Formats: sequence, C-alpha cells, structure tokens
Amino acid sequence: MDTSRIAAVAVGTLVGIATVAAAEAAVTVVMWGLDNPRGLAFAPNGALYVAEAGVGGTQRPCIPNGAGEPRCYGPTGAITRLWKGKQERVVDGLPSHALPDGTSASGPNGISFQGTGGAYVTLGLGGGPAFQDAFGAAGELMGTIIHVSASGQWRMVADVASYEFAANVDGGVPDSNPFGILAEAGGRYVADAGANALFHVAPNGKVETLAVFPRVSHPAFPVGPPQSEAVPTTVARGPDGALYVGQLTGFPFASEVASVYRVVAGQPPAVHCTGFTTILGITFGPEGEMYVVENAQGSVLPPFPANSGRLLRVEDNCSRSVVLEPLDRPTSVVVGPDGAIYVTNHGVSAGSGEVLKITP
Repeated sequence: MDTSRIAAVAVGTLVGIATVAAAEAAVTVVMWGLDNPRGLAFAPNGALYVAEAGVGGTQRPCIPNGAGEPRCYGPTGAITRLWKGKQERVVDGLPSHALPDGTSASGPNGISFQGTGGAYVTLGLGGGPAFQDAFGAAGELMGTIIHVSASGQWRMVADVASYEFAANVDGGVPDSNPFGILAEAGGRYVADAGANALFHVAPNGKVETLAVFPRVSHPAFPVGPPQSEAVPTTVARGPDGALYVGQLTGFPFASEVASVYRVVAGQPPAVHCTGFTTILGITFGPEGEMYVVENAQGSVLPPFPANSGRLLRVEDNCSRSVVLEPLDRPTSVVVGPDGAIYVTNHGVSAGSGEVLKITP
C-alpha cells in the first residue's frame, strides 16, 4: 500500500486554535514553517526533533505510483530541531517525492533516538522495485533506515525495501514504505506501511519479520473493495513491555475500522483496541495512558473532510476521550520530558506544517 494515497487532496489551513478537551489545558505552536512534518522524537538532552518529508522537487518526468499519482523527486527531505527555543534544520538534502504542488510528500517519515548515540530515521518509498528504480540513484536511498549523528552526519544502516522485495511477507504485490520506527539497544522496530508488517532490524542491519497484519473488512462494500490492506504506520513500546502498532488501513480508509495491535515476539499480533480511523501515531504517557493520532475521519472515500484529524487519549479498557480537535492531517505525537504532549499539524502540507504543544 502506498501511504501517499492518504493525502490525494490537500485540505485547507486550520483556522484558529483547536479545541482542547480539558478546559485548563493550553495549546501553543512551538515549531512552524515545516514541509510535510511526520515523526516526532525527543533526544536525551531534551531537544525536540521532527522529520520533514520534504516537498519533492523539479525532477521530471514525475513518476506515477501505484495509485496513478505523479510523484516528483527532489532532495528536500530534512530533520529539524527545537532546542532552547531555537528552531533549526540540522539535516537537509534527504530524498523526497511529492505531488507536483509539494504536498503529500514521502521522505523522512519516522525518527527515534537510541540513547545518546543519535537518531534513526526511516526514509519512505511507497511502491515496489519498478517504482524505486524509476528514480535512478536517488531511489536507492528510499525504503531504508539512516542513522543521524549528533553532528548531523548521516549514513544508511539498513535496506528495508530490499528485504521486503525479496521476502514479500504479506504475499501481495511487493511494496515497501518504512514509516514508524522505535530504536532500542537491541535493534530497531519498523512499521512498514507498504509491506503490512512490523520488522526488526538488528544492529548489523539484518532485517527480520516480527508480525504481518491481516487485511481489514470494509463495512461499506460494495462502495470500495470488500477488504483493505492493514497499513501499519507507528510502533511504540507499551508499559507492559509489549510492542503496540497502529494502523492507517488502506483504500478506501473506512471509518472506525483501524486498530492498535499488541505484538509479542513469537506470537501472532493481537488486536488491543479497535474502532479508530486512519491512525498515524501512537505513544504512551507517564501513567501508562496511550495517545492516538487520527489523521482524518468522517468519509468513506477520499478526499477527507477538512480539519477532521484529532488526538485521543485511550485507557487500558479502550475507552477514549478527545484531547485535541480539530486538527489538519496530524501525523505524530510524543510526550515530552516536561509532561506536555506534542503533536504535528498540517502534516501533508508544504511550508505550513507545525508542531503544537499541549500543556495540562
């Protein structure tokens, strides 16, 4: 599944401040001017980093993806840092492809720190071998994991796409789009939205399959296909030690059919909570509560209604409450060392992406 399909039409700009469930909470914009912001992560020193998928570029011809969209390449992906009140790009020149207007980009997707050793970043692809090859030498970096040092130097450390193309773990059309990432001492965990799988990447770069997620029945059939792909997008370590994976689901992105899966090595993935729509981010708070980002909702078929994304708090019993709405295509959430919640906004937009801080 090509996750760029989630953003076939860019929606309007969010006007005013989003509604906060807790009346005493405050929302402030702490980062702005971002290009298609995706994953968020805090470094050990407390700096906040955001992966920017970029705006594609001017290389022509643009390459059609599996959905028939023209994807235009340019080295515009970046990593941006907020540190001591100063926002600056610390890495640029990373691969990016986008629609001709620079929206709905695929590039740097997820970011995660493993101690003080630097960050690991997934670089998206959203297609198979022919799609990758069509970008020439630039395509060789798409569908990989890079390591970014504290100095901003980076290098490729794992080729996730090549593994998926050889293994084709879900038995469908070979497709790779590394999205969410969790870096730990024993390796990296990657939610590959194209492969419909959760991979483990060892420190030496070896990729193994931890879980393959099943297709999702589409309740509005015959409007759309009878089933859609799982499309896992985000992975986090839960307070019980298990891995938790959120799913976008595939076309036509039906409402309330996405799930959060609990994954334990050696066991099939199990649904933890369900009834969500287009999940792109999950994280856990200090009390074990889970936060879920819904990218958009309320439509059987794209384009999605404007400003229909939201941030939810989910309890152990799967009951949920709205923390923040409306949001314009949010893509990630993280809880900071200060106890505040940080969420991206305008996540498929060029130049208007931002990070919001929610202070209880």
